[in-house]
Amino acid sequence: MQKPPNIHAIHPVTSSRLFHVEEIHLEFSNGERRIYERLANRGNGAVLIVPLLNDDTLLLIREYSAGTGRYELGFPKGKVENGENILEAANREIMEEVGYAAHDLHLLRRVSLSPGYMQHHTHLILARDLYPHRVDGDEPEPLEVVPWKLSDAADLLLQDDFTEGRSLLALYLAQDWLKQHT
Repeated sequence: MQKPPNIHAIHPVTSSRLFHVEEIHLEFSNGERRIYERLANRGNGAVLIVPLLNDDTLLLIREYSAGTGRYELGFPKGKVENGENILEAANREIMEEVGYAAHDLHLLRRVSLSPGYMQHHTHLILARDLYPHRVDGDEPEPLEVVPWKLSDAADLLLQDDFTEGRSLLALYLAQDWLKQHT
């Protein structure tokens, strides 16, 4: 195993409401020095939830995505608030976005998006044993909740608006977990 480089300095580059960019002055074990930039973590991470209404029904949402400039289909997601653990955050997000809470929440995997330049992590959570419970969220408009048969997951993968990598991975991980545990 290689030894991580020494960090000599970390300096802010720029910030916005959403992003904080910093440069990292590194020295590698062979003496080589480099300056890397990264999007620094400004919170407690995020959760993305695969809500399973029953043994064969997933609940997805369709919401506007500024990055693609269109409405995208995916699983509910959001940031982990201060004082919350990841399962509490997951339950809150599904209450806000799909109008259900879960009695059973299971961490499928913690993933990074682009570890070469981002510190951010997302926790992929399977939510089962759902019951109706809606709370107000911070969405600018009501989200469309889209039930989808788990048995038709292959068709979901063909949808041109189901493109987010985290949602794709979460679907595969949930299917795999369910095969092993049911």
